[in-house]
Amino acid sequence: MWTTGIMGAFQKVFSHFQRGFMQTMRRTGSDGMQPRPYSLKSSSGPPWRLLFFGSDHFAVESLKLLTASRSCSERIVESLEVVTLSGDVPVKMFAQENHLPIHSWPPKIVKGQFDVGVVVSFGCLIHESLIKKFPYGILNVHPSLLPRWRGPAPIFHTILHGDTVTGVTIIQIHPNRFDVGPILNQELHLIPDNCTADELGEALAAKGAYLLIDTLKSLSERLVQKLEQSNAGARYAPKINTSLSWIVWEEQTCDQIDCLYRALSSRIPLRTTWMGKTIKLLDFVGKCHISLSDELRKPVPGSVTYQKESNILAVCCKDGWVGFKAVLLKKRLTATDFYNGYLHQTLQRKMPYQTAEVLFVSRKEGTASHQKRENSVW
Repeated sequence: MWTTGIMGAFQKVFSHFQRGFMQTMRRTGSDGMQPRPYSLKSSSGPPWRLLFFGSDHFAVESLKLLTASRSCSERIVESLEVVTLSGDVPVKMFAQENHLPIHSWPPKIVKGQFDVGVVVSFGCLIHESLIKKFPYGILNVHPSLLPRWRGPAPIFHTILHGDTVTGVTIIQIHPNRFDVGPILNQELHLIPDNCTADELGEALAAKGAYLLIDTLKSLSERLVQKLEQSNAGARYAPKINTSLSWIVWEEQTCDQIDCLYRALSSRIPLRTTWMGKTIKLLDFVGKCHISLSDELRKPVPGSVTYQKESNILAVCCKDGWVGFKAVLLKKRLTATDFYNGYLHQTLQRKMPYQTAEVLFVSRKEGTASHQKRENSVW
């Protein structure tokens, strides 16, 4: 009985010690060292301890301005660290060049380590548990006038759909869905004529960076006055892919093809088919005024003619003709080369003008499902 009593008491003491030891280990880490203490800000304004999430060139513009703001007279940012994706992405390269601390994704941080997060063109959905570690939440710089063009490719869809006005929106991110959080700041941007997606991206990246700094200057007030987004006017901007680049000559107008070229061509060339083969259309010159030698002959969409005076291939679409100075068929060919090597030989066969061999043929595969998704509302 005595032995049993002593052993029982010892087990109770050991169990109590073990629980205390394990709690200490959980608090301090496996090496027994106390973690760095972090405290909440004593004030509700800048300078901010900021963690930046980004990847591409669009994001670098905001990161540049945040980096510079650490040493400006207003001191918007006290400390700046970066979360980025693997590989030599532009944000990572900028952070390395400017000696900014870099975290891999997902970051291992503790509550109170940072005041606010900023996400610019990052592409990963941030979990609610991470958002809660930032007392002032996480902001997002989005290149559209939300709720229009929510999604990963707003700049491309802005140009693709012929918008004349766009802008930049600063929102507080939502934990479960992209681009639906409350609006803290917003600024309009008029789109110049013939603007490409690349040109618009550069302009909005710069405008977004300055709008972000403006938001951080009065963040506490803006959080109080934030505006919840409405679904009225919401449009989704899915990622671009090659299915968008196929021209449907029967359905697309000259203006629509022009928008398509300005939206995609720096990344994906426009496509059609010629005698069953894919042909890429290069060096778009816009709408053409064509005079056919046979005035009685009515061209059909996809009809191709060579304009010797201007050295272009003119193609008939829904409401007129559009021109290209070069194509890619096995190799790059000028309009003259394509005419001499392919088109002229076909025309010499004296087939009816509407036969498939003298047409660029539309390929509609995948366009219906893409259009359905594009028109969806988030």
